[in-house]
Amino acid sequence: MIKGVAAVWVPVTDMTRAVQFYGDTLGLNVTEHDGDWSEVDANGLKIGLNSSESPAGDGGAAIAFQPGGDIEEEVERLKGEGVEFPDGIADQPWGRIVTFKDPDGNDLQLFQPPQ
Repeated sequence: MIKGVAAVWVPVTDMTRAVQFYGDTLGLNVTEHDGDWSEVDANGLKIGLNSSESPAGDGGAAIAFQPGGDIEEEVERLKGEGVEFPDGIADQPWGRIVTFKDPDGNDLQLFQPPQ
């Protein structure tokens, strides 16, 4: 039986850039950092940044982050940090979602459950 998610591993080609993005741009706590491996705490979920020679991008798993406040405000804050959002916020019966990518092309999302 699966109890939940213990950790997520994300391949990155430039560890310094990845740590800056996940730590400074997204505002998550970097708990470990070296050249080949770093860890980020996303509200109790460990995200492992794993050094890779080629990016993953387009396909595979996506990480969905829950914004600390309103999803529109977080999109605007991230745009100010240079993050690009190719599509607008999609409203679904199960919540609101908007997609973006990290510097290595890994799929990321902001997700806000219905209110």
